[in-house]
Amino acid sequence: MSTLLQAVTENWTIWFVTVVLIVAAVIDGMILKVPNWLTFPFIICGWIHCTIQGGMPGLGWSLLATFAGMMMLLPLRNVGGMGAGDVKLLAGIGAWCGLMVTLKAFAATAIVGGIMAAFMIWKSGDWVKHYAQALTILNEWKTVRNPEELSAIARERKPTMYLLPYGIPMAIGTIMYFAASGMMA
Repeated sequence: MSTLLQAVTENWTIWFVTVVLIVAAVIDGMILKVPNWLTFPFIICGWIHCTIQGGMPGLGWSLLATFAGMMMLLPLRNVGGMGAGDVKLLAGIGAWCGLMVTLKAFAATAIVGGIMAAFMIWKSGDWVKHYAQALTILNEWKTVRNPEELSAIARERKPTMYLLPYGIPMAIGTIMYFAASGMMA
């Protein structure tokens, strides 16, 4: 059996999550949205898989990791910083991979996302505009205490912004973490 086929067979859950992340990244890159038809079955099948593998304790750990993945991005989503699909995608990683993998994937995703955002700003050539927008957003977060109002302000501003489809850095960062940690071998 080839080495790749053996790796896929032995670590099929990581490879499955990898495929879902790639599909999500492609869709997000095309339409700036990670669709529910992908994220909801991804999460639910992760719960089912963990229940089959570990019984009720397996389900409990999967639910905990799903919640943690969701909570890492939900505050940003609630103030207009990203879409709900990105939140559900990280929750799906939690459902399948567990808490520690999700935390490390989130960290890798944040690094990749930061690098991609900096590159996008550099490519736009308008550092001053982006710096001013960042200061405005930080000031809004500091002064506007109502998340619904922050979300409305962000929706209003969205058409004027250079958007980063976060499914892309989530896929790149998570897959890089999987590869670096030997989970794909």
